[in-house]
Amino acid sequence: MTHRYHVLGPTQVLRPDGTEARLGGARLRALLTALAAGGGRAVSPAELSAQLWEDDEQRPADAPAALQALVGRLRRTLGAPSVDLLPGGYRLAAVRDDIDLFRFERLAAQGAAALDAGHAEEAAAVLDEALALWRGPALADLPGRESDPLAVRAERRRTEARRARIAADIALGRAAAVLPELAPLAAESPLDEPLQALHIRALAATGRTAQALQEYEGVRVRIAKQLGADPGPELRTLHSRLLSGDARPSPPAARPAGEISPPGSPPSWAARTNSPNWPGRWRPGDW
Repeated sequence: MTHRYHVLGPTQVLRPDGTEARLGGARLRALLTALAAGGGRAVSPAELSAQLWEDDEQRPADAPAALQALVGRLRRTLGAPSVDLLPGGYRLAAVRDDIDLFRFERLAAQGAAALDAGHAEEAAAVLDEALALWRGPALADLPGRESDPLAVRAERRRTEARRARIAADIALGRAAAVLPELAPLAAESPLDEPLQALHIRALAATGRTAQALQEYEGVRVRIAKQLGADPGPELRTLHSRLLSGDARPSPPAARPAGEISPPGSPPSWAARTNSPNWPGRWRPGDW
């Protein structure tokens, strides 16, 4: 067994025997976070320095020597084999699944694929496992994490996974249980059409068709006033089905990652999560 690295929250290292390795100092935790974010690849000294010291005022006069000293401290703390010294830089000696960030991404994609395939029970279990890995903000100990692309991507995928988990509950007939969580989320993002659609779908699934239609009208008016547009295809299709009395959810159809979907047919959960161009915006499958 190897060390397990936790960076979805305060940086933490668990030794193979389950005990925690104590990391002294904010800069040492930042270094480990940056190495873990590399996902097993070598990270160059220049890249590490830019992550540890955001601007020239913070950077020590001899940054390479300071970085080398930090790496030495980290190797003494975790054991020398834990950090490889390579020509291209420094590499955390770990596979991606040893790092909770990448384990989360794998599980979130697996849960999305299960939801696409109509296996809501499996999706719920896998997404629960993925979301349980979070203990705080992604890369919490990394300076400048708010603008770090990997941290931003992880936070967006967390939102995606949370919404997929709610969708799984709705598919399993548990819409009433998720409405208390879903309603305030929808209220906080009044122009988020996918989220509004999920809220409307949950209301309909609990037999509140009149309220669902009222929510749709509210969304339609907000979009018209603030964006000067009509609701997108997903909301319009949902509205038509509410009017026709068809409130039966059906699983979204799976499509290859990155495939362009025809109008009115949002990309699958797995395609959104795995696509290299994935923007982090959530679009649940149609009914």
